[in-house]
Amino acid sequence: MKICIVGGGLTGLVAAFRLGPGHEVDLYEKRDHLGGCLSSYHINGYWLEEFYHHCFSGDSDLFSLMKELSIDDCLEWLNGTTGYYSNNTIYPLSSPLEILKYPELSLADKMRLALIVMKAKRMDAGDLDQVTARDFILESLGEKIYRSFFEPLLVSKFGENRDRVSAAWLISRVAIRSNRGLSGERLGYLRGGFQTLVNALESSIGKHSVVRLNDPVETLEKDMHGWRVNGRLYDTGVSTLPPHQLGVPGLAAAPRIPYQGAACMAIGLERDISDGIYWLNMKDPAPYGAVVSHTNFVPKDRYGEHIVYLASYFSGKLPPHIDTRMFEDFCSRFDVSGSEVHWKRLAVEPLAGPVYTTGYRDLIPEYASHGLYFAGMFSAPNYPERSMNGAVVAGNEVAALIERTEGR
Repeated sequence: MKICIVGGGLTGLVAAFRLGPGHEVDLYEKRDHLGGCLSSYHINGYWLEEFYHHCFSGDSDLFSLMKELSIDDCLEWLNGTTGYYSNNTIYPLSSPLEILKYPELSLADKMRLALIVMKAKRMDAGDLDQVTARDFILESLGEKIYRSFFEPLLVSKFGENRDRVSAAWLISRVAIRSNRGLSGERLGYLRGGFQTLVNALESSIGKHSVVRLNDPVETLEKDMHGWRVNGRLYDTGVSTLPPHQLGVPGLAAAPRIPYQGAACMAIGLERDISDGIYWLNMKDPAPYGAVVSHTNFVPKDRYGEHIVYLASYFSGKLPPHIDTRMFEDFCSRFDVSGSEVHWKRLAVEPLAGPVYTTGYRDLIPEYASHGLYFAGMFSAPNYPERSMNGAVVAGNEVAALIERTEGR
């Protein structure tokens, strides 16, 4: 069977990895390299993700894939510290003592917050699909905890959409990030970066399939023989793009998954600017929602310099001059001089991820629709929070469905 796969991100790569050995598979990617949102820069002899990444201890399908690809020995577990930037001050919030010292919450507030964190792992996030995160926290914990602790997280992740996000996403997020010790959160990373995973998949796929780089899908039409993609005939196809974006008649009227874009600036620096903290949420207004100091997570000696990401999300069009605004604010706020900056890169992805609004669960499309297959960040394994593991599961499941439905 001839199969077309649209999109060379992690889900598309996994689908091609599963289907390639038994079928004729063509993988279409519009960029000149694979990886999608897992893509990396090659800077000063090392690989660095365009968008910051790490994995979690429960990502079993991702780990199984790494083992199949013989790269599981590259997986390591590191300590991820967190904090808040408020009133021009960095507050570390990783250890119990640091949390107790945080001045913007009372001891009673902190006890209520700890209780909701402990409950999160036992809660069914799907039951909260119709409740906004804002209303849930206001009702459960009160306005002070919402303003001081949760609103900065929601602003960091969803910007102007923060009041539309469901409590299902929030509780899932709290649960997945509660694997903490006395000094921080246990997070996974691949030595050599996640380019190691992309390279391993690309190498394996290339043995059985055709990878078409710099080849965006411009035409996709159904005829009596199958599907014609850029003039080539296929029996069926898998798209990792949101269904309504593919231009297939009948799909345009399907419920639309709300998406947001991301602008992520990576900067090489002479020094650490966040007091050893990996993930610093911005409570003070800034043109970015978080400062992610990569080399406060992965050891600096692997790069020979400090590396920081500035994370900003947007809806619709990219805000004008966002790169200049982000960089100038960062340098001013953290007292960084031009001589301390080695380099900077801006990655922009208009479809960086779904916005998990209330009612999102009812919008999730089936894998099979209108004679095609769809899998990606919008698929059920990525609800109510997207992850690399969810991308792997979606790729595995759509490939298995094609095998069952279409046969060999």
